[in-house]
Amino acid sequence: MTGPRNLITDVPGLKVGNASDPDLKSGATVLVPDEPAVTSVAIQGGAPGTREIALLEPEQTVEKIDAIVLAGGSAFGLDAGAGVQGRLAELGYGYQVGPVRVPIVPTAILFDLLNGGNKSWGQMAPYRDLGRAALDSIGHDFVLGSNGAGMGATTANLKGGLGSASVVLENGVTIGAIVAVNALGRATMGETPHFWAAPFEVGNEFGGRGITPTLPADCTTVRTKLDALEAGANTTIAAVATDAILTKGEAKRLAVMAHDGLARALWPAHTPLDGDLVFALSTGQRKLENGLEDMVQMGAAAASCLARAIARGIYHATPADGDTLPTWQERFGG
Repeated sequence: MTGPRNLITDVPGLKVGNASDPDLKSGATVLVPDEPAVTSVAIQGGAPGTREIALLEPEQTVEKIDAIVLAGGSAFGLDAGAGVQGRLAELGYGYQVGPVRVPIVPTAILFDLLNGGNKSWGQMAPYRDLGRAALDSIGHDFVLGSNGAGMGATTANLKGGLGSASVVLENGVTIGAIVAVNALGRATMGETPHFWAAPFEVGNEFGGRGITPTLPADCTTVRTKLDALEAGANTTIAAVATDAILTKGEAKRLAVMAHDGLARALWPAHTPLDGDLVFALSTGQRKLENGLEDMVQMGAAAASCLARAIARGIYHATPADGDTLPTWQERFGG
């Protein structure tokens, strides 16, 4: 079953904040654990944009992070991480080095510079301020779709968005996912309203369409943004979280397994032009009793949660002036 909100914030000890600029058609999303959290990452796309990622590998010294940032803006959006870091420093958070604290804020960005928004920001990109605003808005509830890092996201045929989902396992462990869907490919089967993630849907969380009895003839045809001759990079950036106590190596494995959900929900995925990346973090509140068996179940749950979150992000996207693509609701809703 899902958690009470069906959001990543169903994981105890975790909050999310978003900041969006409708004129810019971009934004930032921040995940903040109540206490520093063990975190790792897996990158499977060929064009990632990141900040403070190498330290998340299991062999590196720093074990825990203070926040994770997902942002639009391509490389300009990395400033959102700096904005969050600066604000956390003001609040007294960070890794202790003698008398100094350094907040650890890994950041991943997506390319949304060609989505119809006003990118004429002059000498100073707005993402540092968006990061600070996102941090100042953290809480347990947030809006899906055209919000935060998903504000200006797109896919090959539809507007993208910010998605999230959760599940509570039989052993009591909670798994959650959050994702900004800006994929090169499609989340739907051909030109139908049916999502590739349909087998994992819980209730009617993204339309209740299920799988068509006969798949459309073109559903496996590779369709991407390149068909419209749009230049630039694309990225689906995500995080999965759990309240289970994990080592850094176990968090790495959880991130690796969560990528299966991305591949279940997007076609194609992990291309040379996508920056597909998944963070995995543990708020460390529940001990695993069955070791490897529990990790197998958690990895599968993280994958299904991420697939559902991807579909939900697109399902909940809303239209705005100047959009270059329709929303799912515009094409198939009603």
